[in-house]
Amino acid sequence: MSLQRNQILQAITKARESGKKRKFEQTFELAINLRELDMKRPENRINLRVQLPNGISGQKVLVFAGGDLGLRARRSGADMVIEPPELAELAKDKKAAKKKLKEYDIFISETTLMAQVGRIAGPILGPRGKMPTPVPSQTPIDNVIERERKAIILRTRDKLFCHCMVGKEKMTDEQVAQNIEIVLQQLIAATKRGYGNVKSIYLKTTMGEAIKLF
Repeated sequence: MSLQRNQILQAITKARESGKKRKFEQTFELAINLRELDMKRPENRINLRVQLPNGISGQKVLVFAGGDLGLRARRSGADMVIEPPELAELAKDKKAAKKKLKEYDIFISETTLMAQVGRIAGPILGPRGKMPTPVPSQTPIDNVIERERKAIILRTRDKLFCHCMVGKEKMTDEQVAQNIEIVLQQLIAATKRGYGNVKSIYLKTTMGEAIKLF
């Protein structure tokens, strides 16, 4: 069994209608309950990096980089670039660091800074599953930023549950549906029995009701 495009589109419509209008743009979120998988066994855990065809509009990118890479990151549309001196300052105030980093969705780091970034930002970003993607100093950072803005992480850890963002309210229903299809395709491919390991799938907006997809 697999979900058809019209089923997904119907769920998106219901999800839009179920919640009140908010002063902020809500996200579409997919919640998946699994079954008959022993999560004590690492090979059964889901840990997928999915490239969404339409990305998630509005995702904010922070780049840890200095020198030429930092300059090119700014020119390439990074929402924030933190250079080594500012990174060292963040280490002095963990509360301020947590508040600052919470504002961003995607993190990229110059390879030479990864040890410092891991020590300072790791305790904050690690639990969120948002450790920075390392890149060499000569990398075409514009391509990396564009790629990372389209990526989401789908992870179960030790629970029979995973969830992820699949769109924003301003996106069209078709764009959100295409994103959902890719997530489900890769999830199903990563489980032993495909849909046989799926107990239920729900779609909701940030503040809306959960609409059952499967």
